[in-house]
Amino acid sequence: MSFLHETLTQTVAAGEKRLTVDAAILAKLADMAGDLAINLTIAALIFAATLFIARWASGAARRVLGRLRAFRHDQTVLSFAAQVVRVVVIIIGLIAVLQRLGVQTTSIIAVLGAASLAVGLALQGTLSNVAAGVMLLMLRPYRVGEVIDVGGASGTVQKLDLFTTQLSNANNHKIVIPNSKVLSDVIINLTGQRTRRIEIKFTVGYGENLKDACVLLAGVAEGHAAVLDDPAPWTGVTGLLDSSVQITLHAWVKVADWWQTQSDLLQAGKEALDAAGIEIPFPHQVEVPAKDAQFARVVMAPAEQEE
Repeated sequence: MSFLHETLTQTVAAGEKRLTVDAAILAKLADMAGDLAINLTIAALIFAATLFIARWASGAARRVLGRLRAFRHDQTVLSFAAQVVRVVVIIIGLIAVLQRLGVQTTSIIAVLGAASLAVGLALQGTLSNVAAGVMLLMLRPYRVGEVIDVGGASGTVQKLDLFTTQLSNANNHKIVIPNSKVLSDVIINLTGQRTRRIEIKFTVGYGENLKDACVLLAGVAEGHAAVLDDPAPWTGVTGLLDSSVQITLHAWVKVADWWQTQSDLLQAGKEALDAAGIEIPFPHQVEVPAKDAQFARVVMAPAEQEE
């Protein structure tokens, strides 16, 4: 009986000890869950505050730079700087969130440093776009609002950010080009200068008076209100073509007047040549005679084939 009593006593003591341990574990888990909930709540608040501060800081950076004379009217620098400030604030906020959740950021930085080569190779396209965006901001080959041509895509610059350049063409199509491609390609800034030259090529018949035709076309350009006096309009023979003589008209205008003035001069030049009776010939085709033929025929193109 004493052995049974001793065994029962030991069993009860072990059960009580286990219950005590389980209760301690449960209490510890409850404390951990409470701490985690508090940390998650605080981390969420920090992240929300980070987004708010990032938006406010980017706007403040835009306003501060906008007060400087060098950047007051330069939307390219203002947009780029505002985005950089926003990204930096968000990165700082994310580090604070990780620290609040108990993540050792120093260890993360060490791991990222060890894996920097792999990360750099994996993100070389993205990083090259960021580097190209910085270079474009420093070199300033174009600004927001200017019309450029990059690799055959032309349009008005709407935005330059860390990764891409956004254009809007004449049909209001949105064109997005990676900054690395922009920097590595030929950039033609169509509105980067104050003035721009119009070049129109007219053709007249070989039997016409070329001097009179040149004087007539130059007079058309000089009579247009948007054509600048300096440099003065210029005309000259620039080609002897198969069926006509080519006369080129050069006229300088302000950049904003280029499209409409070119259309006006093209129409006015054609009408002036018609009014003066100067022929603008159609392309001709020469029929090569057979061996025994005595003459060749010159026909207008397109011409119907004769049997």
